[in-house]
Amino acid sequence: MNKKRLSWVDVTKGFLMVLVVIGHYPGQLDFPLSKYIYWFHMPAFFILSGLFFKPVVEKGLLKISIHKRFMQLIVPYLFFLISITLIRYGIEIGSGNMDLSWYINDLWTLAVGGRFARGAYGVFWFVTTLFFTYLFFLWLTKYFNRTKQVVILSIFYIIAHFESIIAMHVIGGKPSEASQAIPMIWNIDVALMAVVYFAFGYYMKDIWQNVTKRWMIAGMVVSVTMVLLDNWNVIDYRLSMKFLRYDHFILDLVIPLSFTLVVVGGFQFITSRMSLNWLQNIEKHSLTIMYLHIFTDILLNDYFTYGIIGFTAFGLVIPIIVSIIIQKMLPNGKLFLGGFSPKKNATTPVIN
Repeated sequence: MNKKRLSWVDVTKGFLMVLVVIGHYPGQLDFPLSKYIYWFHMPAFFILSGLFFKPVVEKGLLKISIHKRFMQLIVPYLFFLISITLIRYGIEIGSGNMDLSWYINDLWTLAVGGRFARGAYGVFWFVTTLFFTYLFFLWLTKYFNRTKQVVILSIFYIIAHFESIIAMHVIGGKPSEASQAIPMIWNIDVALMAVVYFAFGYYMKDIWQNVTKRWMIAGMVVSVTMVLLDNWNVIDYRLSMKFLRYDHFILDLVIPLSFTLVVVGGFQFITSRMSLNWLQNIEKHSLTIMYLHIFTDILLNDYFTYGIIGFTAFGLVIPIIVSIIIQKMLPNGKLFLGGFSPKKNATTPVIN
């Protein structure tokens, strides 16, 4: 698959990143676009990540594989966390905020991260969740056969929904507040749900690589049906992985998988006939876009008035410019953007 790394993968990820930006638009939209974006866009990222997973079976390579993922995910996480925090604190000090307790409380929140880090850090939960999702699935595939993997994944899925019931129905209130009543560093508990989507990406690898007409039609029928049922108030489905909101034991699989089939199949069809370089370029800088699009709006919205188009444009273009500057101007800039690859030598196999 590496040689065929294919344009549809990058285009799909670029499209999903655009949806991430749109989904964080703070204004109101006439069409409930954000609601439908949240139905599938984050599960789709985990599904596509699982598509490229390779089990580590060789003795001695486990640490190498974990180290690579740490460098690719956690190092950029820390880089952007520190960078944004330094800028924020500079602004706070410049505006006269000298309250030491405010800074201590803020630093503690950032250390816990996950669903507790809000504002400019609103998307940081995804990277830590993805890292632990990878660790969970690495452990599963190394020490258990396929049957036991499925059993353990089913248990994870049940636990995740049980936790959601506690947050949404026992604690109650807004999902963002209810989920924070359950303490957890770096949203590690969300990995219990994410690893199931990740597994579907891995187990259904042959389907995802070539979405046939039959699968495409099935995905479209289910997706359209769900949207119609939602519009007719037959269902009121919601999904928020960050805030532990899993509304339906069955639909939490059916809806994300069907929408992802449509998106993947659609872009496989389109990219076989035309290039979408602009989406590939977005994917190329997707890490910076993810970390900076909300912070970009925070810095600009006092000086500019813009709607969803302006919000999306600023949220894409400015992080892309910053990404280019980081790569060109900072020593080891690519490392801060996840561009780590282990050194190849004659005795160490390459870890993908």
